[in-house]
Amino acid sequence: MAGRSLTDARAWYAQLPTMYGSAGALITDTAGPSGRVLLVKPNYRDRWSIPGGIIEDGEAPHAGCSREVAEELGLPLPIGALLVVDWTPPDGVRPKPIVHFIFDGGVLGEPGGIRLQEDELDDWRFVSPGDMHRYLPSFLTARMTAALRARSSGVPVYLPAPEPRA
Repeated sequence: MAGRSLTDARAWYAQLPTMYGSAGALITDTAGPSGRVLLVKPNYRDRWSIPGGIIEDGEAPHAGCSREVAEELGLPLPIGALLVVDWTPPDGVRPKPIVHFIFDGGVLGEPGGIRLQEDELDDWRFVSPGDMHRYLPSFLTARMTAALRARSSGVPVYLPAPEPRA
């Protein structure tokens, strides 16, 4: 090893590839054995989504989920177990991969406390699992179906995307 210098740790980390992260919550109501899934309608997209959003720099995924749910719904819900990790490669819009974390946001028995973040969201509703495809894009329907399965089984699901999604 004579003549070789070791790489400075900061320099080594600075040259590594990066990715984006998002965190969302599976929140259900008390209707039926699995409950209906809480969806939100962003005012900046055509389709519905779930409570959650982009993880801030240096923020842990579960903390980002808790923060986003509190900001979007006005509810300080306890964030539970990790249910789904979904990896999406770069596409024509996003230059880097994104890792999506779905956590168990629990069962909301009384939704009357929901106060939407009006600058981002127009509406919310509970939707039966069989109707999610009518509101959500296909990749998010798959993610939430996996989250329901993981909540039921107690086993988290990994959903790597084999190719870019539209």
